[in-house]
Amino acid sequence: MRLSLLKPVCTHMDSSCESLLEELGAHLFGSLQRSGQRLKAERYVRGLLTVPGRKTLRNIAAQFEGGAAQQSVHHFISESPWEWMPVRHALAQYVQRNLAPDAWVVRSTVIPKVGLHSIGVDQHFLPHMGQTVTGQQAVGAWLVSGRSAVPIDWRLRLSGRWLSSPRRQRAGIPAGVTADSLDDCVREAVAAIAGIPQVRHRPVVVDVDGIDAPALARHFSTAGVPFVVRVDPQEQLRIDRSELPTYGDRVRTAAELASSLVSLRQQVNTGERPVTAVEIPVTAAEPAAAGGGGMTLVGEWRGADTRPGKLWLAGGGLQPLPLVLWLTALPHVVARDFHAISDKVGIRDFAGRSFPGWHRHVTLASAAHLAVALEDSAVLPALHPAARA
Repeated sequence: MRLSLLKPVCTHMDSSCESLLEELGAHLFGSLQRSGQRLKAERYVRGLLTVPGRKTLRNIAAQFEGGAAQQSVHHFISESPWEWMPVRHALAQYVQRNLAPDAWVVRSTVIPKVGLHSIGVDQHFLPHMGQTVTGQQAVGAWLVSGRSAVPIDWRLRLSGRWLSSPRRQRAGIPAGVTADSLDDCVREAVAAIAGIPQVRHRPVVVDVDGIDAPALARHFSTAGVPFVVRVDPQEQLRIDRSELPTYGDRVRTAAELASSLVSLRQQVNTGERPVTAVEIPVTAAEPAAAGGGGMTLVGEWRGADTRPGKLWLAGGGLQPLPLVLWLTALPHVVARDFHAISDKVGIRDFAGRSFPGWHRHVTLASAAHLAVALEDSAVLPALHPAARA
């Protein structure tokens, strides 16, 4: 039975699926010291792919034999001492070898929860919805090509209430974990990928609500990392007079700059059909924060739209414009695969209070996601292929 993108959760495992899972297990779980741990990891991934409904520890344990299965699965995920980062490194290396990623994409997701007991649950304001949601907020780092996206690292935001005693000790939160901002999570996620051996450095695309986009742009520019960072339309920016000396330098919003400078618009071939786009050299609104290299505000219009879509800051030596526009489309690949694969293999289903348990669950769910992505990458069309030239 093929692991279809339209129905990624298998009702049974045929020989090709079994062979794929055996191969993945051999590559991904070599860091687990005991054969019993490796077997449990493989069976957990199989459960994520085959168990119907929510992928809770109880439901996954139902596939194991014996009355103590639930306790065994709970211990393996929430209490066993195996490290998840070596598994994530092996996952990233496998993706690099087999799916040829073009970019690193960082996106955040809020996982709604009922009650406040699951690890990391808090009140989160969502700017794009204009409302507050109770749940977890996670930042995922993905290796992405025009055909597929695979998550290889996760950060769970924790507020101060989770880091105080005795809640911290009950949740098993390590001493070095602090209350990070979204900007911190993004920087840490990118640094984590950069530190994985055999994973080639690629442009970073950040599509996260509520970040300080100019500050992140300066960070990546200083580090020499090619980047595209989504910027809020109301972010205050200035035209870079060193690049456009005939234009004024008063502070304006990103949306106002993109919409008003009609003379800078151009037709760009992105591989589908020509689109109208604009690239404007800009600096931060405050002169003291303008260092760290140049950045370009990029906007795009499609069809009869009178306003640009999402706005981005690009830099770190990243050019030309068709490539930048192609990169801004890659978060759509992540969103598609998150909905069609990650959600269906239970990436959001962990309901326990254990911090290590959450990380182990999402790591194994990412491995299950990879199994589906490998099956479907050969049949999915590439996104904007001509823009990569």
